[in-house]
Amino acid sequence: MPLEGIRACVFDAYGTLFDVHSAVARHRARLGERADAISALWRGKQLEYTWLRSLMGRHADFWTVTHEALDYALDSHGVDDPALRADLLEAYRVLDCYPEVPGVLERLRSRGLKLAILSNGSPEMLAAAVTGAGLEGAFEAVLSVEDLGVYKPDPRVYHLAVERLAVRAEEVAFLSSNGWDIAGASSFGFHALWVNRFHQCPERLPYGPEGQLDDLAALPELLSGS
Repeated sequence: MPLEGIRACVFDAYGTLFDVHSAVARHRARLGERADAISALWRGKQLEYTWLRSLMGRHADFWTVTHEALDYALDSHGVDDPALRADLLEAYRVLDCYPEVPGVLERLRSRGLKLAILSNGSPEMLAAAVTGAGLEGAFEAVLSVEDLGVYKPDPRVYHLAVERLAVRAEEVAFLSSNGWDIAGASSFGFHALWVNRFHQCPERLPYGPEGQLDDLAALPELLSGS
């Protein structure tokens, strides 16, 4: 069902716009049959460490967390290769964006919608990702949790988008591939749309998605009433 009254689209970055598994994919031959397991564990620990650091009140930026999570994943699979570690981290700075992303952003901008990224990523990481994907100028704002020192799904993070874009929560369509992020955004008051790229089961959390997409391609039609 099309959404109405939307003035802004706010996108999670990692897993939604940018393929978090593309870093390992570029070095699959060097990792062999362990590649997929390492990539999955790297991503899982990356997220886990953000939540734990927020709960402990021990914030570190997302680049530090990304290093820590990779070290855990490599150690868990018995990989001791400093050169490969450095190459994987460099690849993470310039992840591939999903193929439909540039065209979708262009269509949304042509309608006058405000577009923003709201991400756990550090400002430097996000700048590198946006530039590497050729998306400079696509967003009115690229917002990082570093302005607050706490990670999603803390409600203060979602309020950052409302404040910076000068819109009401109910005027925002929030897009994320992460079910836990969707729960946080929906709880805050956004129209949360789950980009379920990996065909995952719904989370058992309060506040679920208002709609579900396989990717971002159908988003402009969904917002046709805005």
